[in-house]
Amino acid sequence: MAELLICGGDVVFADRVEKADILVAGGKIAKIGKNLRAEGAEKIDAKGKTVFPGLIDMHVHLREPGFEYKEDIASGSAAAVAGGFTQICCMPNTDPVCDNAAVVGYIAARAKQTGLCKVHPIGAITKGEKGETLAEMGKMKEAGAVAVSDDGKPVMNARIMRLAMEYASDFGLICLSHCEDKDLVDGGVVNEGYNSTLAGLKGIPRAAEEIMLSREIILAETLNKRVHICHVSTKGGVQLLREAKARGVRVTAETCPHYFTLTDDVITSFDANTKVNPPIREAEDVEAIKAGLKDGTLDCIVTDHAPHHEDEKNVEYNLAAFGISGIETSFPLSYTYLVRGGVMGLCELAEKMSAAPARILSLEGGRIAEGETADLMIADLNEKFTIDSNKFVSKGKNTPFDGMQVYGKVCCTIVDGEVKFRA
Repeated sequence: MAELLICGGDVVFADRVEKADILVAGGKIAKIGKNLRAEGAEKIDAKGKTVFPGLIDMHVHLREPGFEYKEDIASGSAAAVAGGFTQICCMPNTDPVCDNAAVVGYIAARAKQTGLCKVHPIGAITKGEKGETLAEMGKMKEAGAVAVSDDGKPVMNARIMRLAMEYASDFGLICLSHCEDKDLVDGGVVNEGYNSTLAGLKGIPRAAEEIMLSREIILAETLNKRVHICHVSTKGGVQLLREAKARGVRVTAETCPHYFTLTDDVITSFDANTKVNPPIREAEDVEAIKAGLKDGTLDCIVTDHAPHHEDEKNVEYNLAAFGISGIETSFPLSYTYLVRGGVMGLCELAEKMSAAPARILSLEGGRIAEGETADLMIADLNEKFTIDSNKFVSKGKNTPFDGMQVYGKVCCTIVDGEVKFRA
């Protein structure tokens, strides 16, 4: 494995940003210092650029097996490294559902064959994501699963969710909960409020998310087990999590760029690329999400990357599929709105996008230090560019951010010491 010498970049450590060189050897960070030399090493000039720990996305949809026309492991992995991600965790809503060791093993093998980023399968909580019978978590863990979730199909039965938290814990796994009361959603497609009324679109109340979120907190507190809350979108949800954490409940939570960058004003355009689940909320929710990220109530930023074929989005709003193709826009949106927007610094952004996901799922990486795995991302934070969905590597071009100007161009992604992407 060839040596790499990354020269002159502003390196984002856990507690500081400092100009330094990084020598990579044998897939590890061998040395960090000033004016390093290494005969025969490939040099990467990072002057004027910023070196981050490789980004980790613990919530993506790669669609394979079963829906390869939307995305597959190869295209999703290529999109991931283009977005600065060195590790991604893929949800189980495939066909067949990833609810057994065979499918987990297939995904892991296909990812290894692709050879771009590290892909960690997430197994289903219940067989077929039907919410009735627990899946074989132990066997999925042995095959490579890093967590369990019925994402997209919430576990409506509280008893099943209780058993899932207990069972998952026995295998060192954590349940990732998509908090949504399906009965309250009742066919809704956007946030319930002024704009849903204006647009004549059926609304989804915040309560649909917050009631299930409350249930997971109560179960985790009762059982003293860990639980992770997916894609938090509401002001009330942030407050529930803040209070639970203050009591010592073992709960962690994530949010996505579209929940701190957009308000539901966008739905009045009837552009189905704004249709996502949970829905984009209102200005007060956006501010609450930012506050939750700033004070640590929300642990990490994920993409909920949900690529769809054009035919599933280029239809009337009520019929369109939910989801945003987000893995190639996550970093620039987060940097532009959170760091340039004054919400947090670069170290905090690296915590949300690298260190916290690694910690929650017990993954290697997530920080820059000697001896650590050489998963790195280099970005030009001063480069302003326009998001162009036609240039996405992902098969999914469905984004509400097309045409938006942002900062933070990903220049290079390094996985296990090997360059996997160059702009």
